[in-house]
Amino acid sequence: MGGAVSAGEDNDELIDNLKEAQYIRTELVEQAFRAIDRADYYLEEFKDNAYKDLAWKHGNIHLSAPCIYSEVMEALDLQPGLSFLNLGSGTGYLSSMVGLILGPFGVNHGVELHSDVIEYAKQKLDFFIRTSDSFDKFEFCEPSFVTGNCLEISPDCTQYDRVYCGAGVQKEHEDYMKSLLKVGGILVMPLEEKLTKITRTGPSAWETKKILAVSFAPLIQPSHSDSGKSRLVQLPPLAVRSLQDLARIAIRGTIKKIIHQETMSKSGNGLKNPPRFKRRRVRRRRMETIVFLDKEVFASRISNPSDDNNNCEDVEEERREEEEKNVPEMKPDPPVNFLREKVLSLPLPDPLKYYLLYYREK
Repeated sequence: MGGAVSAGEDNDELIDNLKEAQYIRTELVEQAFRAIDRADYYLEEFKDNAYKDLAWKHGNIHLSAPCIYSEVMEALDLQPGLSFLNLGSGTGYLSSMVGLILGPFGVNHGVELHSDVIEYAKQKLDFFIRTSDSFDKFEFCEPSFVTGNCLEISPDCTQYDRVYCGAGVQKEHEDYMKSLLKVGGILVMPLEEKLTKITRTGPSAWETKKILAVSFAPLIQPSHSDSGKSRLVQLPPLAVRSLQDLARIAIRGTIKKIIHQETMSKSGNGLKNPPRFKRRRVRRRRMETIVFLDKEVFASRISNPSDDNNNCEDVEEERREEEEKNVPEMKPDPPVNFLREKVLSLPLPDPLKYYLLYYREK
């Protein structure tokens, strides 16, 4: 599934292509896609294909095509503070992008059938938190993953604002999926070969919209234990943040506001340097005069006093162009993590600084 847009040279170019093709349509979704490099969720030997609009599967590890994730993210209509349930959470790529939008007061849960994929997702999540330049630009709702079959979720579980299922759902399981949704919530899933958006408008009222044709592997039916009973999946409890954690969120938010105000103040203190345009070189040619005398033609060149000056200017212009070509291309400076710099400059004990930075490596 995929191939709807051209491949990119890197993550940003892939996102540009998805925007141009109208798969990514909102700023929030674009920011989330740019913040998390799709290649980071590939095994090293397969990263050459990361920026193609194609699904990828290796063993139990699976990623849908970028155009599919784009449509899913747009259809979910995510907002800060919502609760999200990802059924078939896989590598955690989608859950991590969702977490950037939900913010620190959202809920971000995933259910995955294969325990080895859960471990893979946790490794990728840890790598993102420790090393990504994007992490400090957001307040992140970290996903929590549990192992189990998403068709065996305990009936007494909480309902969610947003639900996504990453495997093909048959008509017989549609009502089960709807039961996981709060009133006013949105469910997105592949239902009978169509990516479908279902909005719960009331206790027993629904609006259904078909988004596009898709091809997903079907949900795996539950396998019963020796006793004949199914193994109920217990979703993570709704955690209450500690006062210490709330303080960290508040301090980071205040520092970000200060950085933003300082940046706006600096940029407003005068006009930026105007862009430099390359001067167009005009070739000057000597004027030639053709004289008709009787039936004979004589061509003569009328000397121009400025000819010598023009020749000098041409030579000088050519010399400057050669010099410009020989100047090595300047690489852009690496991005500066202003939040990190500001935190490290605070008159605080080092352990507190590292706590504010989530013990990140860079």
